[in-house]
Amino acid sequence: MTTKITCVVDYALKKPSRLLGEHGLSIWIETSHGSVLYDTGSTTAVLSNNLQQLGLSPGDITAVALSHGHNDHTGGLEYILSQAEGFPLYAHADIFRPRFAKRKNAYENIGMPLDREWLAQKVDLRLATDAVEILPNLWTAGAVTNRPEPEGGADHLLIQDGGDWQPDTYMDDLSLVLKTSRGLVLICGCCHAGLLNTLYHVEDLFEGPILAIMGGTHLVSAKYDYLVHLIEVFETRYPGIQFYLNHCTGENAFKQLSAALGSQVSAFTVGSVQEFAD
Repeated sequence: MTTKITCVVDYALKKPSRLLGEHGLSIWIETSHGSVLYDTGSTTAVLSNNLQQLGLSPGDITAVALSHGHNDHTGGLEYILSQAEGFPLYAHADIFRPRFAKRKNAYENIGMPLDREWLAQKVDLRLATDAVEILPNLWTAGAVTNRPEPEGGADHLLIQDGGDWQPDTYMDDLSLVLKTSRGLVLICGCCHAGLLNTLYHVEDLFEGPILAIMGGTHLVSAKYDYLVHLIEVFETRYPGIQFYLNHCTGENAFKQLSAALGSQVSAFTVGSVQEFAD
């Protein structure tokens, strides 16, 4: 048996196509034990269109997992709930904290668009900081609390603490881990906790080599020197690891990783599918 992972929402897509792109992320994970939707993109229009074009139905969802509370990862959730209810929804306990982006001296609310109490009436809300098994061999990674390496953040992303504006701590950042016959697949939403921090965390928590990294890695604002450091770590500590990257990875980081690691790096655009043997 294999696990089939499909990119449902991203900004990049191969044209011509009936699929739509937007700044957001959604990934469908189909296993022999059920199907998990990881993140829901930004809008109902794009998510609903792409699910239909890809032959995927909200009614087939076994569970939903959310990588964090930003609305480009949670904006399509209301559409899913209009089609199906009662499924377990996995997220970090801090996901409902209000979050903002400062743009042109204004603070824009970019947090969860749905109220916790309302959502709890629609789904089996499972909030945790520890790693949790969603389906056999598919886990949340749990909270990444040890962060010696840079986070995947941005200066304009903020929270309020006692009325004061503070940099977002991204404590709700939640990746997924798929256990396969050959090793572990790390599936990232935005990787705000930092890519290397997340890798080290997964390495400590789960047995087996890390086979692949998929999704958004928030290297969009990473400087050249840090990318050089990142590549050195990949080459020495994780040789042969495969990358299927999209969303907030950024074109510059993608090009630099591709130049250094060659065929190990691929784009995971809308409609792309990767399969891993169970």
